[in-house]
Amino acid sequence: MSETLVTVDARALRRWRNAVILAFAIGGVTVASWGPRLPAVQADLGADTAMIGVILGCVTIGSICGLVASTPLLHYLRSRRALGGAILVVAVAMALMGVGVAAGSIPVTVVAFVIVGFGIGTLDVLINVEGSAVESRAKRTLMPLMHGAWSVGAAVGAGIGALCAAVGITPSAQFIGEAVVIALLAFVVAPSIAPGPRAEEPKAELTRWQRVVQWARGWLDWRLLLIGVVMLGVELGEGSANSWMTLAVHNDHGQTAAIAALFFTVFAVGEALTRIFGGPAVDRLGRVWTIRCTTALGVVGVVLFILGGNVWLVLIGVLLWSVGVSMGFPLGMSAAAESGPNPAARVSVVASVGYFANLAGPPVIGALAESVGLLNSLWLVVVFMLAAFAVAGSLRPVKRA
Repeated sequence: MSETLVTVDARALRRWRNAVILAFAIGGVTVASWGPRLPAVQADLGADTAMIGVILGCVTIGSICGLVASTPLLHYLRSRRALGGAILVVAVAMALMGVGVAAGSIPVTVVAFVIVGFGIGTLDVLINVEGSAVESRAKRTLMPLMHGAWSVGAAVGAGIGALCAAVGITPSAQFIGEAVVIALLAFVVAPSIAPGPRAEEPKAELTRWQRVVQWARGWLDWRLLLIGVVMLGVELGEGSANSWMTLAVHNDHGQTAAIAALFFTVFAVGEALTRIFGGPAVDRLGRVWTIRCTTALGVVGVVLFILGGNVWLVLIGVLLWSVGVSMGFPLGMSAAAESGPNPAARVSVVASVGYFANLAGPPVIGALAESVGLLNSLWLVVVFMLAAFAVAGSLRPVKRA
């Protein structure tokens, strides 16, 4: 049975769409919650900087496990229970994080960060599968809007953390309070998800090992790997901006810390707005030309950022850079889900590439900067965004029965 056989009326489709958008926002709020509280978390745990790095690395480990586990969870639990369960896992992990920090227990906090990473990784795949299914039923582009909700959620999560820090609310109280709200939202999201499978039913005679082998074959699918190249280029660009933009503006372009923070705010707002309002452009231009246009603008933006000797040229570069990285992830996820059977497994493959680029790319840029300087190291971003431009044709819709 395929997803297209599930009957969904217009009202139910709107509820389904809004629930998926809310789930994206929950993911964004979660991943941005602890960043502003790290100084207080470090003090409460009595940990050094190296240990905080290890704790944050546990999120990556958990996320990779969640990406791998998402496909069998979707098959066995179906969409409603899998998605609701992933949100509840995130809530439990946030509560455990609050308990660990309050108790000053590094082991409990480490476990909490692994679990929250697992929940986020699983949730990321599931909401992208749901978003693709909603797009298919609505017959218009919605994934950029949904990913825009993640960006808005991240801004809200960071704002909550900053506000709690400003008024003296402890990190543990913040995390536990957010856990309660997220758990309640799980019971809002799950009932609005349309019933039915999101992929062809697996053959009954297949063993679990054979199903794992089927998932692994996705890594040999040339189309998925080319979509992964697009994800690699744009996510390297986004991760590098998140990690190094303010430092480059402050140290290499000679601006104050406040101006550097303002430039990063422009980047974040530009990326979110492009995603929120970019759907009609995708419907008119198609995925391929949208990616070609945005990545071309992104290349121009990064070059202006590197070479711009005038603060206004650098600012224009920041804005174009944000446009360049805005559409690759949502459109790549949508293209992967539609590229063949078993969309959860296909989304898992390209999401893994995107996670790798976003998480591993900034350290590579930092290591390169030790030799050639930070601005010159950003030429690597230009190279990979040009590669994304070159293989954008891999996002072309596939006509399937």
